[in-house]
Amino acid sequence: MKRIAKFEKVSFNQFIEGMKDTFGTYTLEECEAIYNSIMLPKRATSGSAGYDFYAPIKLEILPGETVKIPTGIRVRMEENWVLKCYPRSGLGFKFRLQLNNTVGIIDSDYYYSDNEGHIFVKLTNDTNEGKTCVIEAGNGFMQGIFVEYGITEDDDVVAVRNGGFGSTTK
Repeated sequence: MKRIAKFEKVSFNQFIEGMKDTFGTYTLEECEAIYNSIMLPKRATSGSAGYDFYAPIKLEILPGETVKIPTGIRVRMEENWVLKCYPRSGLGFKFRLQLNNTVGIIDSDYYYSDNEGHIFVKLTNDTNEGKTCVIEAGNGFMQGIFVEYGITEDDDVVAVRNGGFGSTTK
C-alpha cells in the first residue's frame, strides 16, 4: 500500500475565519475549544478505503437545508493524487445527505493555497421523507478516498493554484 498523504489541522486563525464566515456566532473561546477537539481523518478498519472526516460541531440539518462546514483540516499529498470526498454511506442512505458538488475534489496543490488548503464541505439534507439529520460533534459525516490519476501525453500546464472553489477557472 502506498503512503502518499498526511492530514493536518489548518492554523487556528484560518479555522476562526472559516467559523466566522459560516456560523458567525461562536466566541473566540468557543472556537478554541472546537479547534482543540478536531480529530484528523482516519480509516475505521484496515480494509476501509475511505478516511472519515468528523464533525467539528453538532450539526442539525433540516429537510432541504444546506450547511457549509469548515472542517479545520488540510491534506498534503504527492503529485498525481487526488482526494475524492463523499458523504458517509449511512447518512446518504438514511437522509439522502449529499455534497452540493456531488463529489468533493481536493487537488494536491490545494494544500499550498492562500487559505492553507482548508477543506470546506457543503452538505444538503435532500430527504424526501421529512427527516432531520443530526450529526453530533466528533461523529463521522464524510469520507475521503485517495485516487491516483494520469494526464495526457501533450499536457503542458504550468499554472499554479491560489484559491479554493473555482480558482482554477479564473
